[in-house]
Amino acid sequence: MERGELSLSRQSEERVAEESLRPKTLDEMIGQERLRENLHVFVRAARERGEPLDHVLFHGPPGLGKTSLARIVAAELGAQFRATSGPAIERPGDLAALLSNLEAGDVLFIDEIHRLSPSVEEILYPAMEDFQLDLLIGEGPTARSIRLDLPRFTLVGATTRAGLLTSPLRDRFGWSARLEYYPVEELERIVIRSGRLLGLAIDGKAAFEIARRARGTPRIANRLLRRVRDFAAVRDGATGGIGLDVARFALGRLDVDDAGFDGLDRSFLHCLVVKFGGGPVGLETLAAAVGEDKGTLEDVVEPYLIHCGFLSRTPRGRVATPHAYAHLGVPSPGV
Repeated sequence: MERGELSLSRQSEERVAEESLRPKTLDEMIGQERLRENLHVFVRAARERGEPLDHVLFHGPPGLGKTSLARIVAAELGAQFRATSGPAIERPGDLAALLSNLEAGDVLFIDEIHRLSPSVEEILYPAMEDFQLDLLIGEGPTARSIRLDLPRFTLVGATTRAGLLTSPLRDRFGWSARLEYYPVEELERIVIRSGRLLGLAIDGKAAFEIARRARGTPRIANRLLRRVRDFAAVRDGATGGIGLDVARFALGRLDVDDAGFDGLDRSFLHCLVVKFGGGPVGLETLAAAVGEDKGTLEDVVEPYLIHCGFLSRTPRGRVATPHAYAHLGVPSPGV
C-alpha cells in the first residue's frame, strides 16, 4: 500500500472511531445540562404535536458537540438527517436542489452556517419562514419568478462565529443555544465512557489526567484517549489497560502540557509575553510572529486562553494576564 493510501486509510479509521464515540440520544450525552433539558422539552413537545421542531442554532467553540446534537435531534424526532456546510453551498441553485429534495420532517444540518454567501442566504429566508422556495427562471426581460412549496422541515445551524451571522438569518431560528466548555469532571466521565466503547480498561486517575488536559473539549478528550491507547499498546504491549503513568508518558510525547496547551498555544503565549512584553499587540502582528493564520489563532487558540484567564482582548490589542507569565515561568511586570 502506498504512503498516500495509508494516510487516507488512517484518516478513514479516525473518522469511524470518532463517529462510534458520538452519543446517539440526549440521555447518552454527558454535559451541557441546561441545554439538554431544554432540548428534551422542545423535542417532546414537537413530537406530541406531530410537527417539526422549530429551527435551531447551536453556537460555540469547535469540538463541543454541535454536530452530535444535530444528529441527536434527528434521532429523537425519528427524522432523516441531511448534512452539509456553508462553504459547500456555493450558488443559490445548490441550496434550491438541496431543499427541493427534503421530505416532510427532515432535519437539515448546515455546519458553519455563517459562511453562507448573501445570495444563498436570501433563498434560505422564505424556506425557513414560509417553507417556500423562490426560483428565478430565464434571463433578461423574459425572466419570471415562481414559488414552490416545500415540506415542513427543521433547519439546525451550527457556527463557531455567531457574531458573523446576519440579523435576518439569526432571527429566523426559533431557538439559539450556546455550548460551553466542559468542566474536567464531565470530561472525565466522557473519557471513561469512550474507553468503555473502545474496549479499554482505563484507570480513573488516567481518565482524569486526560480530561484535565483536553481544553474543556470532548473532541480533544477522545482524540487524546485514542493516542494514549496507541502508546499503551506499543510501549507495554497492552491491548486494553491504561494507567496514570502511561497516560502521562503519552501526553508528554504528544507535547500537551498540564494546562492542556500544545506547541501552538505556548508559542502564542511566548511571543506575546517575551517578544512583545505582554502586549497590547495586534492579532495580525502576533500571527506573523507565530507563523500561523490569524483565523486559526482567533478561532482555535484564543477562545480557550481567554476562557482560562491567560489572555485578554482589549481595544488596543491582545494582553497577557499574570497567569500567562506564571505558566511560562516569566516574572510578571512589577514583580
